[in-house]
Amino acid sequence: MKKIFSMATVAVLSLSLIAGCGTGGNTSGGASTGGEIKVGALFEQTGGAAQYGKAGLNGAQLAIEQQNAKGGVLGKQIKLDVADNKSDPGESTSQAQRLITTDKVVAMLGPMTTKTLKAIIPLVDQNKIPLVTPSGTDAALTVTGGKLNPFIFRACFIDDFQGNVGAQFAADTLKAKKAAIVIDTNGDYSKGLAKAFEDVFTKAGGQIVGKENYVAGDKDFKAILGRIKAQNPDVVYLPGYYTEVGALIKQAREVGITAPMLGGDGWNGDETTKIAEAKNMTNVYYSDHVAMDDPSLVEFSKQYQTKYNEAPTGFAALGYDAATMLIKGIEAAGSTDPDKVKAAMEGIKDLKGVSGNITVDPANHNPSKSAVILQYKDGKWAFANRVNPK
Repeated sequence: MKKIFSMATVAVLSLSLIAGCGTGGNTSGGASTGGEIKVGALFEQTGGAAQYGKAGLNGAQLAIEQQNAKGGVLGKQIKLDVADNKSDPGESTSQAQRLITTDKVVAMLGPMTTKTLKAIIPLVDQNKIPLVTPSGTDAALTVTGGKLNPFIFRACFIDDFQGNVGAQFAADTLKAKKAAIVIDTNGDYSKGLAKAFEDVFTKAGGQIVGKENYVAGDKDFKAILGRIKAQNPDVVYLPGYYTEVGALIKQAREVGITAPMLGGDGWNGDETTKIAEAKNMTNVYYSDHVAMDDPSLVEFSKQYQTKYNEAPTGFAALGYDAATMLIKGIEAAGSTDPDKVKAAMEGIKDLKGVSGNITVDPANHNPSKSAVILQYKDGKWAFANRVNPK
């Protein structure tokens, strides 16, 4: 009997150890022990959205490095566990699974794009991993079908607001009465901005004289641009990513479209200009989260330039702010417990970020912040206008 009792005791202890090792550590902050807090950084380092992902990761790394230099958070250093989603939803899911189940991260930063984030939302919420996306702008990322995705937050405004901003600028500043829209039919980002732009522009008395479609990866747009030229719009709205937008701008000018071209934050970065060519960038504007020529960003720009030997973009600023939001959430929670971190992040008010002061709406996890319109002028993107949320 003693032998049997001893064997049973060993079995129970063994099962307890196995159970302890099998638990993800996310409900008790297990991955934050040992002097560090492990945070996943799931960004687009390669693929079609690499320009965004590299900038976002750089910004996040800078914020984490500065926080660690001040002693970290909760007396521990933050360790970024970096993974490349390759700008692909399937790879995003695979890498998120590894970060959560194998590496036992307690929170995540990224991804940058709607499609790579949408793919991992069920996994993130199921495992209670607080996540902040720097630039995932689709409204459905935080609220899907009227239901809040409790652990998904963002550092950026949403597509509806961005499309609204573009339409207001077109109507009020450019004095446009007729607009044409060119939409990526496979892109939720493009379709979201286009719908919001059309709704607001038509309500303001404007007319949509043409809507044309393409698919990401297309290179020849002369046919659809020829049809747009025939409609003689006052403005052309291009809510897409830089790879296609650059080609659209270039070819639009080549077919003789001289109307202003307007888009969203997918234009951010030098690649749009490189593809379009500077000579074709007259009367070109886009909405963004921050203007890098804003005097209040001088110190951030200097720090970023020193670390990476390149000028920051708006996506770098958003990566920095996403990390700042997560740090604030963990600090305010006094723990890496996911429910406590989530509650703390929902209570963020007037947090000073690089892209502006951030207040989180607990009902939808969106920040309240202003947007800017940038214009390509004198060989660079420059501040043109600011639009505040209504």
